[in-house]
Amino acid sequence: MSLSRWFLVFLSLLLGVSGGVAAEENDASAKANIVASFPDLDEDDIGPSPIPGLYEVALGASVSYVTSDGRFLIRGDIYDSATEENLTEIRRTSVRAAAVDNVGENSMIIFSPKAEEVKHTITVFTDIDCGYCRKLHRQIADYNQHGIKVRYMFFPRSGPDTLSWYKAENVWCASDRNSALTQAKAGETVESESCGTTPVQQHYLLGQAFGISGTPAIVVDTGELIGGYVEPDELSKYLNE
Repeated sequence: MSLSRWFLVFLSLLLGVSGGVAAEENDASAKANIVASFPDLDEDDIGPSPIPGLYEVALGASVSYVTSDGRFLIRGDIYDSATEENLTEIRRTSVRAAAVDNVGENSMIIFSPKAEEVKHTITVFTDIDCGYCRKLHRQIADYNQHGIKVRYMFFPRSGPDTLSWYKAENVWCASDRNSALTQAKAGETVESESCGTTPVQQHYLLGQAFGISGTPAIVVDTGELIGGYVEPDELSKYLNE
């Protein structure tokens, strides 16, 4: 290979390395700008977006976009016109699934088939006084029969310091939470001693972050959010597909 050819190869490699370093420096600078504009964010909450020049900001279950200087924030969905896919919703589902898993099953009330029979796991935001929530719970055995593990989180639609909220806290503080939830959803009064801080507020705030306004609200394995009651057969078919 001639000397000039070696020089061109060396130059292309050098430019490639320099370009990569410059890109990393630009990313670092952009993240610093964004964090400076939004102090509640951590750099781990910031990543690339489908549109060059914009950065994705994932906080809780919310996905937004911001310019590299941190000045302009865009709330809305990005669609791929070629595939007609909602890229923001695809990202939102993964963020939602991670947020739910971050709560942990120790802070949920779970009705499950045997471990070896579980095909799908759903997380249901429930209000004890909601009619369709009660209907769903009356069929809990049917969901389990279909291999669906149901994890309950509380979402008293009336908000804090209301009767529905206190009912949720009483259920959580009961010695047998599963039985207490079943009793409460049957309209029976559940009385229990205060057990300190409950996860009701954590559940409620997460539901608000998801944009939930009605119950039941079902988060499936993938993080997709289904608003409203779905019959066991229909839900099983949907999940299997």
